[in-house]
Amino acid sequence: MRGEPSCPKCGGRVRAPGLFTDSWQCAAHGPVHPMQPVIPPSVESLGVVVHRSRVPVWMPWPLPVGWLLTGAAYAGDDRSGGRATAVACSGPGPLGGMGELVLVAEELGVGLGARYAGLDGPDPGTGLDVAGAPDAKVLAAGRPTPLWHVKDAPGDRAVFAGEARGLWLWAILWPEQSGLLMYDELVLTDLRDAGAEVDLVPCGALTPRLLSRP
Repeated sequence: MRGEPSCPKCGGRVRAPGLFTDSWQCAAHGPVHPMQPVIPPSVESLGVVVHRSRVPVWMPWPLPVGWLLTGAAYAGDDRSGGRATAVACSGPGPLGGMGELVLVAEELGVGLGARYAGLDGPDPGTGLDVAGAPDAKVLAAGRPTPLWHVKDAPGDRAVFAGEARGLWLWAILWPEQSGLLMYDELVLTDLRDAGAEVDLVPCGALTPRLLSRP
């Protein structure tokens, strides 16, 4: 089965537009951009996300040595297009063991990044203090992009957030020690601009992180 769309904020069931509303509805969160079913990672499934998205599809490129794509997903429907994207990768952690990274790009209020970050959401809220110096920087589509540590996140993960191309950019890493990767100034590519390079992305098994609920 392909599965059904779900709420990007909680993973719960959503009701399709009907006679009295033109938006998808979650019983807990009201109108939402539906999270489309997550399918095993492949060049083809990644291409679907890239083709349908209206927001960046961020991925470290080239991937760190030994790292693999472990999933991609988006929130949106055929009419609105993808309004949030999530790309998951995994590989050797900086302190040994396996590390996992989920990168989320989204419009304000979609709530997908906060869900993976373990926050009530829909956005970073008071846990993001942008008044001070950034905690990390990435190069996103060739532009230096500051990220701040989100302090309200659960202790089993490291969460960073900032802005790229006028939209939220989230980086969520497991375990918490894998957050050290963010101090290496990762180079992020918007896969919508990558062209044929997408065909070279190495794929692993689907991570359960993309399927998790808060």
